[in-house]
Amino acid sequence: MSSPIRHYLQFKDFTREEYDYVFARAKWIKDKFKRYEPYHPLFDRTLVMIFEKASTRTRLSFEAGMHQLGGSAIYLNTRDSQLGRGEPVEDAGQVISRMSDLVMIRTFEQDIVERFAANSRVPVINGLTNEYHPCQILADILTFIEHRGSIRGKTVAWIGDSNNMCNTWLQAAEVLDFNVHVSTPPGYEVEPERAGLFGTNHFEQFADPMEACKGADLVTTDVWTSMGFEAENEARMKAFADWCVDADMMSVAHQDAVFMHCLPAHRGEEVTAEVIDGPQSVVWDEAENRLHAQKALMEYLMLGRIES
Repeated sequence: MSSPIRHYLQFKDFTREEYDYVFARAKWIKDKFKRYEPYHPLFDRTLVMIFEKASTRTRLSFEAGMHQLGGSAIYLNTRDSQLGRGEPVEDAGQVISRMSDLVMIRTFEQDIVERFAANSRVPVINGLTNEYHPCQILADILTFIEHRGSIRGKTVAWIGDSNNMCNTWLQAAEVLDFNVHVSTPPGYEVEPERAGLFGTNHFEQFADPMEACKGADLVTTDVWTSMGFEAENEARMKAFADWCVDADMMSVAHQDAVFMHCLPAHRGEEVTAEVIDGPQSVVWDEAENRLHAQKALMEYLMLGRIES
């Protein structure tokens, strides 16, 4: 009897034990990659990547990753396909999943990936939605583990907008047992229901970003205006002016704290150049780890656990 299809649509879709396995696999796969040792477990498999939102890191990491695992990747933009001409998501899920082995979708509403997955015969990965960005947090936590060891019991300070990244950090904290300090401007606070939380024991909200950063092991942020919210840009620039991560904020964090940003970054807005280009920043390792984390994710979704 075949195993049920596993999708990866929110961070809470996996258990802590599954994440332990995926992080270990990511390290193993990354080590082989760094030694130029071919590893092709997905030979002759096809990944379809569907983009409704623009991308650099998501497309590059998934496309390169699938090739490095021995498979192939097909890029579809909704502007150039029937999805952009009103074809029901449910119908697209039925058709595309009959011609591929794995699907990654980067779109707006979470409902789109949920509906697609409900009609798919193959695993579906959320490459980003307005609500969640699980692949990025997967890479971020892999990066933290590489630099500082287990994230369990540690504190992450999220400074800025309670967006898809923030929502996913909050889910990750519950699954992996760490804490998140969130500081947002008034009117941009966390909405537990929208964040998909199933508990509130792992996060605390702070009006003052300096207070949120105190004792943090990781300080992280994102652009103030995410894709799809451009009309709010001017209002957001004013509201978020005091939420720029700077040297003062990093100085009250733990002395070994690292800084992360999912990129692209706007120096002088959500973070100063001094911080993102400084010694505590691990943003380039973080960006590279999208590749390795997602290779482990794709392998797990398609092949299950592998004993290496």
